[in-house]
Amino acid sequence: MNLKLLLPFRIFDQKAGVLRIVAESREGSFGLLPNRLDCVASLVPGVLVYETVADGEVFVAVDEGVLVKTGYDVLISVRQAIGGTDLALLRHSVEQEFLTLNESERNVRSVMARMESGFIQRFAGFQHDR
Repeated sequence: MNLKLLLPFRIFDQKAGVLRIVAESREGSFGLLPNRLDCVASLVPGVLVYETVADGEVFVAVDEGVLVKTGYDVLISVRQAIGGTDLALLRHSVEQEFLTLNESERNVRSVMARMESGFIQRFAGFQHDR
């Protein structure tokens, strides 16, 4: 298989001759082999594993994203990715970097939720007045 791992502003990794891929979705882990049917999957933060003859098993901590398999091409687009060889360190990186929101992100999300709620209330009032 041909794997291309994309971040928002660059290509993180690109490999040909990938033997297998293991990724995580909301339903759990799943594997891809070259002859598997085409598919699309929503990915959750976790550790992506792929294997090549030259590199062996490669681990990449990924944030949420999407995986698309068409033929022998697998395209994975995620917000963040960290490569490494130590699985325990990658798991820790996922927990620290991807799963915990910092205070400013929480504040922005709270403000956006209030703005959306206010807009919907005003729009509903406008529709009611008509």
